Amino acid sequence: MKFLKSVTVLYSEDISRSLDYYMNVLGFKDQWTWGDSPDFAGISKDEVEIFFCLRGQGNPGTWLSIMVDNVDEYYESIKSKGAKILSAPETYEWNMREMLVEDPDGHKIRFGHNTDCD
Repeated sequence: MKFLKSVTVLYSEDISRSLDYYMNVLGFKDQWTWGDSPDFAGISKDEVEIFFCLRGQGNPGTWLSIMVDNVDEYYESIKSKGAKILSAPETYEWNMREMLVEDPDGHKIRFGHNTDCD
């Protein structure tokens, strides 16, 4: 048996607000919505996909980690768009350079890259 993919499902108080933040601030590209006034939606960029759900799935304040090829470059791009950055990129002893971002629902996203390849 082969595992094919993992998709994070995040609680969202306001689907439109979540889509706006992830697309216009964090740079995700593709989106889809479900329902007339959406109660379920998703975004993606490259190999990362995230779903948003109004009720029944997830809680505010979930943490997730997303690997990027250059966290410093990504930091500069989202900082100028108004991302809520909790900590700027920093190199850690576990061979990762990471930063921490918060979304409108209080979810914490750790963006980073491996420093073994630097």
